[in-house]
Amino acid sequence: MRLNVSAHLPTSHGRHPTLLLTFAAVFALVGGLLLASSGRAGAAADPIVSTGKPATASSAETSALGAQYAFDGDPATRWASTEGTDPQWVRVDLGATAAVSRVKLNWEAAHAKAYRVEMSTDGVTWTPIAQETAGDGGTDDLTGLTGTGRYLRVYGTARGTSYGYSLFEAEVYGTLDGGPPPTGAFTVVAAGDIAAQCTASDSKCAHPKTAKLAQQINPKFYLTMGDNQYDDARLVDYRNYYDKTWGAFKAKTRPVPGNHETYDPAGSLAGYKSYFGSIAYPQGKSYYSYDEGNWHFIALDSNSFDKSAQIDWLKADLAANSKKCVAAYFHHPLFSSGGHGNEPVSKPVWKILYGAKADLVLNGHDHHYERFAPQDPEGKAKADGIVEIVGGMGGAEPYPIEEIQPNSQKRISGPYGVLKMDFTDSGYGWSYVGTDGQVKDTSPKYSCH
Repeated sequence: MRLNVSAHLPTSHGRHPTLLLTFAAVFALVGGLLLASSGRAGAAADPIVSTGKPATASSAETSALGAQYAFDGDPATRWASTEGTDPQWVRVDLGATAAVSRVKLNWEAAHAKAYRVEMSTDGVTWTPIAQETAGDGGTDDLTGLTGTGRYLRVYGTARGTSYGYSLFEAEVYGTLDGGPPPTGAFTVVAAGDIAAQCTASDSKCAHPKTAKLAQQINPKFYLTMGDNQYDDARLVDYRNYYDKTWGAFKAKTRPVPGNHETYDPAGSLAGYKSYFGSIAYPQGKSYYSYDEGNWHFIALDSNSFDKSAQIDWLKADLAANSKKCVAAYFHHPLFSSGGHGNEPVSKPVWKILYGAKADLVLNGHDHHYERFAPQDPEGKAKADGIVEIVGGMGGAEPYPIEEIQPNSQKRISGPYGVLKMDFTDSGYGWSYVGTDGQVKDTSPKYSCH
């Protein structure tokens, strides 16, 4: 057991097999006095706030040893980094700003000799709240902490063995601002323009890296925004490339097609339909809808926005919806600052969505990341407008930013990554996470209309 007083940066000091009873008694007495004088005297009773929360790591030895297993509440599972490399880290998104009073780390044999526990409000700038310089494995119970932030990470700087870093469980105790987490909270990973014709044996191949990141986040489900497979989206290409990476979580994926899915010599969308089957055609069409929590998700095929059948279906689907929050996703963005620019084919759909008070639209097509302020179909900023995100950085070659559009708030071209979308019963927000594990952008928090 560790007793750390938060007036200083806490440092754990390894376990000692022998203690004189006299010293133990004195230590207990002094510890009780220190806790009594602490401003966080009630922190010892703080609940765990990390179990089941989304987690990422600098690396994972295998998909069965991903970051999420350090925060799943199961002492039989674990996270393990790749072997032989320093530094390595694992982090958790607590879902809201938290006041952290205690962190308990249960190390596997591959432990950290030196590490820091750090917190961040944005996932970019980190502040140490505890450190270890002579770790000997086992359980490190760091108490009396006063860290504040949404994200917490364990940052290993020196391995205790020749292997990597491995945690059976990392328990974070504290209180979340505003009380318990929002009801109905769930996480989704989204990306478009994914699998180039390359494999992990090519160091420049990006889709194995975005797939690894997506899997480490371990969301409720995955969205793809089209052009899932390049160049002609044939079934053989899906099997040779996409399936080797993003195919690992195919059963949890809810895709839509892009224009490259129409180039298949076997017929438009033939390879796409053969590969995904009922996953992409749950209602017998290339467009469909489903509910999660208080959200209604609409997956559309923007290749056929000029067909009345899909437009009529969309109107009927929205009319029948009973959920407060609405998100739609399809390939071609109405607004984009990238090489393809604005796609007017999507404007009629935007008008329908705007009339139904939809909240969010996700797109691909242009190979960059971009977020827009709420706007109407004419591109006018409106408080009750739709938020659009372009997320085409799933693995295909990046496109440059060419002409910045009105209401564009943030643009990133170059770093590959995925959208980590956080939904609640009444709102949403997201971060754009690069394949290096760093958060490149964090959105405002939005409430549903």
